[in-house]
Amino acid sequence: PQQNRETMVAKTATLALALFGGAEALTIGAAPMRSISRSCNIEMAKKSVGDLSEDDLKGKKVLVRCDLNVPLDGKTITDDTRIRASVPTVKYLVEKGAKVLLSSHLGRPKSGPEDKFSLGPVAPRLSELLGKEVVMAPDCIGDGVKACVDSMAEGDVLLLENTRFYAEEEKNVPEFAEKLAANADLFVNDAFGTAHRAHGSTEGVTKYLSPSVAGFLLQKELDYLDGAVSEPKRPFAAIVGGSKVSSKIGVIESLMEKVDKIVIGGGMVFTFLKARGLETGSSLVEEDQLELASKLEKMAAEKGLTL
Repeated sequence: PQQNRETMVAKTATLALALFGGAEALTIGAAPMRSISRSCNIEMAKKSVGDLSEDDLKGKKVLVRCDLNVPLDGKTITDDTRIRASVPTVKYLVEKGAKVLLSSHLGRPKSGPEDKFSLGPVAPRLSELLGKEVVMAPDCIGDGVKACVDSMAEGDVLLLENTRFYAEEEKNVPEFAEKLAANADLFVNDAFGTAHRAHGSTEGVTKYLSPSVAGFLLQKELDYLDGAVSEPKRPFAAIVGGSKVSSKIGVIESLMEKVDKIVIGGGMVFTFLKARGLETGSSLVEEDQLELASKLEKMAAEKGLTL
């Protein structure tokens, strides 16, 4: 039924945040989730690209946030898994007659455009996988992009340049998000690995584009996670990674209500180790979170969990 298709349990997003580092926002449709719910009974609106018909898409300019952050050896792609994962959503939009604008980041540019972080090598590989030309834009915003979009026909695909060439992307500056959204009519988020980040290309653009929906890859991952949480096979373990304990408090506390074991990884493991009185050398430690780490371990023990 329609009502079931347009609702989802917030615990799915909670686990997604846990798996990908617990950040500030997960945008599904036009409703950004800015904090981690500690309740499993909250539902939030959801819509998938599959709910959009040809009438909804034909001739429309669709901005798709993909995860095209592929490993490169110079200009050679060494693993195209993420590109392949984006294909189903792009193909669907193309077949429905949309004009498809793809956005993504690649690597960690430090101060503006860097050739080694250009998405240029991705365009020819996407062209091969889609069986049609994917045009590479000179930028992700500005007059050059507008000119490319103005020349697009129905079913054309345009790959925008690395969004992180602008510092405003990660800071989610509204003016940048507005410029990114200016060339599109609606938004599809298909980048599960970055959906938890409140950046301009993931959360910011949803304020200027409607509808904003999930792509097939994002939908697939969320459906899987929902099932994993709703009817888990026991013993049920969760791996929580990242560098900071302080940004994972809600995630860890929430998971304690659902799992049998929590495995701490990433840089934040050293905060837990130091809280146990162990030597951590020069490894990253949040000195102001040592008491919290000890508290979380105590909470886990009281619940009979292994941490």
